[in-house]
Amino acid sequence: NLPRVLSSKELPVSGQNDTEPIMLEGKCLVVCDSTPSSEPSGNALGMSVRSGTGRVAFSAIRNTNHEPSEMSNRTMTIYFDQILVNVGSHFDPARSIFVAPRKGVYSFSFHVVKVYNRQTIQVSLVLNGWPVISAFAGDQDVTREAATNAGLVMMERGDKAYLKLERGNLMGGWKYSTFSGFLVFPL
Repeated sequence: NLPRVLSSKELPVSGQNDTEPIMLEGKCLVVCDSTPSSEPSGNALGMSVRSGTGRVAFSAIRNTNHEPSEMSNRTMTIYFDQILVNVGSHFDPARSIFVAPRKGVYSFSFHVVKVYNRQTIQVSLVLNGWPVISAFAGDQDVTREAATNAGLVMMERGDKAYLKLERGNLMGGWKYSTFSGFLVFPL
């Protein structure tokens, strides 16, 4: 629904303050209700009021140590076993995959920890089967290190994003790993 547009004939010409409309001669003015109704049908002006259903955000962590047998040998998807936030329920905890509910710009971040592992790891954010953002952790002289990165990506409705282990292994304690994302704005 389009907002109601008032012509200059409908606008008062009296003194202006915070509660009165602004008079712009020869221009149209879009009026928004500062106290919108929570009813999905709209408000007194007949405008559509968006509810919280447009909000999309998730954050998942790995609460236990990861064993190689838990990762599919084919996809090498990194699984997260505890959900902190899943607004809109677009993160599938069983598959650790985010499915975009609408076209838009999305922000993702990840932090994957390797512990007591001298092997270099490479972790990628995968979008529809293609790596788009990667990070490495490969210092052989430290006992704890993380592959960390973040970025913005354009997604279409139904696009899928997940984390993939591209190189190395995550055997051992990486229970401090996280994967988060949210809709920045729809397109």
